[in-house]
Amino acid sequence: MGKKNKPQKASGDGQIAKNKRATFDYTISEKFEAGMVLQGWEVKSLRAGKVQLSDAFVQIRNGEAWLYGCGITPLISASTHHTTISQRPKKLLLHRRELSRLIGSVERKGFTIVGMRMYWNRGRVKVEIGLAKGKKEFDKRATIKERDWQRDKARILRPR
Repeated sequence: MGKKNKPQKASGDGQIAKNKRATFDYTISEKFEAGMVLQGWEVKSLRAGKVQLSDAFVQIRNGEAWLYGCGITPLISASTHHTTISQRPKKLLLHRRELSRLIGSVERKGFTIVGMRMYWNRGRVKVEIGLAKGKKEFDKRATIKERDWQRDKARILRPR
């Protein structure tokens, strides 16, 4: 009798998708973890990695958080008797105090809420959303300059 092999994960933290533009276009002040209400075909597409998160943002409607702009491409093998909408708004599951904190920041302080990354957590899909403020053009240039300097510094300090 041999040992049973455990299934290997594709990545260490179970990441599905990441929004790299969010950290470039916005200054993130706070991050929250939210669950998502999904349909069956969406979960299958997420397992296949067919998701686009670069334009995702969150709106608060009637005391509930909704994720817009997150495109989940349906698989070809999806059921034919079920209509699939790839840009369907998805309801986010947050605690009441987190939701009230987000509502207060968005309404009073001029923040926006963006989708940062999507990942698996104990078999469930989670979305990391960030409370963000938009960067100006000179801030973006400073970010590019700092990133280039860090890359050059690492290249100079690398042992030969």
